[in-house]
Amino acid sequence: MAQPDANVGRRRGRRVSTSLSEINVIPLVDVMLVLLIIFMVAAPMMQKGIEVNLPTARRADKMTKALLYVTVPASYEKDQRVFIDDESVAVDVLSERMRQVMAARDEKEVFLRGDGSVRLQHLMDVFGRLKEGGIEKVGIVALERREQ
Repeated sequence: MAQPDANVGRRRGRRVSTSLSEINVIPLVDVMLVLLIIFMVAAPMMQKGIEVNLPTARRADKMTKALLYVTVPASYEKDQRVFIDDESVAVDVLSERMRQVMAARDEKEVFLRGDGSVRLQHLMDVFGRLKEGGIEKVGIVALERREQ
């Protein structure tokens, strides 16, 4: 007579468990979409430019092409700094920085905009440094005066 296997009885009582190793990605996608929406809404609020109160003129032409702007802010008298687009530059190194910027450009022209409270002498100092930097044409930016 054959002996019954000793492990047969034990197998019946044992449960075979399978581990669930799949990751549920739906909550992950939901969180990522919410974060994307938050950043899309918050990003424009974080961008802040230089606030300049431009002087007004009788006639001011609209500019159509993207050019280089040099801005003289109201704080110029205290810190002697100007902005080349959004980059803050000390006025002492402005002519050298303009040479570097204009090395890759064909047209050597910039637009100078100054806060309405900046003295004319300060604007002329910046104008002279731009000319030292090899700028051929300097345009002055103003807002069109509204007739009341």
